[in-house]
Amino acid sequence: MSLALALDFQYTTSIEKLWDAITDSNKLAKWVVNIHNGQAMENDFKPVVGHHFQFRTQPSEWWDGIINGEVLIVEAPNRLSYTWASGGEKHTVTWTLQDLGDGKVNLHLDQTGFTNPQGLEGAKYGWSKWCGELEKLLGQ
Repeated sequence: MSLALALDFQYTTSIEKLWDAITDSNKLAKWVVNIHNGQAMENDFKPVVGHHFQFRTQPSEWWDGIINGEVLIVEAPNRLSYTWASGGEKHTVTWTLQDLGDGKVNLHLDQTGFTNPQGLEGAKYGWSKWCGELEKLLGQ
């Protein structure tokens, strides 16, 4: 059975600035951080369909510190999708951006392919924390 995660986050920003924050490698490193130590997760992400990328951080006793991915969909500035493989699991992450007007943007996350509830709960915690870091970045 495959489990899925769906989350929504609202930001006071422009859709272009939010798109840039989720597709620019340097900006990603500022908000996709190692949850255990707060260190930036270096990456070689590019919003190009077919591009293979990695997020890398300090390994721990539970994890090798590497997330592998491949960009699947790029529809600027509204939709981005990529694979997200780590710890023996491979998921699909899809971001959908919607301009709500009045300087507000909704960022919707779908992550599919979970095989166990613990992984789903871990991802919910991780993305919620990361999207809080994203909010700080957008406020700068």
